[in-house]
Amino acid sequence: MCGIFGVYNLPGDANAFRQRALFLSKKLRHRGPDWSGCTVAGNHILCHERLAIVGVESGAQPLTNDDETLILSVNGEIYNHKALRKMCAEGTHFKTQSDCEVILHLYKTMGADVVKHLDGMFSWILLDTKKNRILAARDPIGITTLYQGWNSKQPGTIYFASELKALNEECDRIIAFPPGHIFDSETGETTRYFEPTWWDGEKIPSNPVDYKLIRESLEKAVRKRLMSEVPYGVLLSGGLDSSLIASIAARETQKIINGTVPLNKDGDDVDESAVASWPRLHSFSIGLEGSPDLAAARVAADFLKTVHHEYTFTVQDGLDAIADVVYHLETYDVTTIRASTPMYMLSRKIKAMGVKMVLSGEGADEIFGGYLYFHAAPSAADLHTETVSRVKNLHYADCLRANKSTMAWGVEARVPFLDKAFLEVAMNVDPKEKMSFKGKMEKHILRKAFDTSDDPTAQPYLPDSILWRQKEQFSDGVGYSWIDTLKDTAVAKVSDEEFAKAAARWPQDTPQTKEAYWYREVFEQWFPQDACTESVVRWIPRGDWGCPADPSGRAQKVHDAAYDKNASQA
Repeated sequence: MCGIFGVYNLPGDANAFRQRALFLSKKLRHRGPDWSGCTVAGNHILCHERLAIVGVESGAQPLTNDDETLILSVNGEIYNHKALRKMCAEGTHFKTQSDCEVILHLYKTMGADVVKHLDGMFSWILLDTKKNRILAARDPIGITTLYQGWNSKQPGTIYFASELKALNEECDRIIAFPPGHIFDSETGETTRYFEPTWWDGEKIPSNPVDYKLIRESLEKAVRKRLMSEVPYGVLLSGGLDSSLIASIAARETQKIINGTVPLNKDGDDVDESAVASWPRLHSFSIGLEGSPDLAAARVAADFLKTVHHEYTFTVQDGLDAIADVVYHLETYDVTTIRASTPMYMLSRKIKAMGVKMVLSGEGADEIFGGYLYFHAAPSAADLHTETVSRVKNLHYADCLRANKSTMAWGVEARVPFLDKAFLEVAMNVDPKEKMSFKGKMEKHILRKAFDTSDDPTAQPYLPDSILWRQKEQFSDGVGYSWIDTLKDTAVAKVSDEEFAKAAARWPQDTPQTKEAYWYREVFEQWFPQDACTESVVRWIPRGDWGCPADPSGRAQKVHDAAYDKNASQA
């Protein structure tokens, strides 16, 4: 992934704004430290900060067609780019090996519909100078980040950027560009192009669970995400989701090395150069000394025979990083900051090893109702509606965390659970199969899909202690004292008098705890403009289900180390 910045329809001389545009784009350089590019065309500017992963030697951006009438700045990866190249007009000249260049050429024949054919994670801005037209699009779930802004003193001018920090000094209105949508300046409208069968959360599916289909769909999703020309690894917390992705990645890597025909026989886009140069899968974990995640990750890594890298941090390390985490994450959401801090620190270690891409396990909890508060779902229909809502809002929470925590250090995170084809399978399962209750763990059907205990000849995907491990939210699993210390620190930092005036200071989205007050204050220091809060959405469990407002998994009664259990045992 990379960083993109663009301005459409600047008033006056766009060349005079070039240096300012370069300065704003530079704020995104942590996302793309490998090269920078800037193109001015008429009264429009497109900039790019590149993280080179595919087409390393020839994929500098912004990309242009032969006569430079089409200009493209992209953040992301297009996994089906090889198949899409075959759809281009005969004689099409590709100037680079970039997986993204195909967007330019298909636009010439498809127009805005090109976005419907893309399989990947992406945000892009395409300028058609002949038509004085700009298109901007974001991937279906919002794995990549994209913001759109306006300045009331410049009517008709539109700004785009990968992160808020490139817009907040220029715009007095900023939104998170909606995932699965495309903006077209010809119509002035932003329309949804992503229309899966499961999008209506009130429409309850009735498909019986097909364990084989779930397993094979996820394996295909992992394999296509091995497309890379640089060394890659896996984030391994020791929980079910990351461990499954690591297990599948290890198997698929071995298939590539052995030359085995892949499961997706209809063709894949895997570039094997990274596997050839670093054939043994590397895994990475982080936690406080003695944390549950570190212990579980060790077990999983040993079982999978990965080259495992374990890092510990102290509570003080984490506290020292909070301000930087808020700056990079551009949110004041409590659970996002709690979980992002260790991920942010781990990403720095990963980048220091020369790794630019990692696979991660985000999305499974939203898809399968894996958060412990889902145990309180009143009915299967309620559970399904909530899973659809959570998936739709991932771009405000876990996708934002996975993207910005890693990209703060120029590391790209890929999330197989959010593959379009896998979502089509998993989101259409009868939600009765996803219900959790005594004797049936959360994400039971996902665990069962990879449970080989009924076939003694099959190679297990994971040891039972990992496959059937209770859900730990990342901010809990890195060490229970992490959240406890954050709460204590907030109590010390925020006085009762200050907290009592929270509603007067922030009448909109008022902090409900001292921890939330602390993060909001730090956010305001980095982003003081009123426009910056419109893109922030807080993640909280369902209070109307009787769930505590604290987003920690330990706040839920079903957790093995629940707060109320600890209190009763004290």
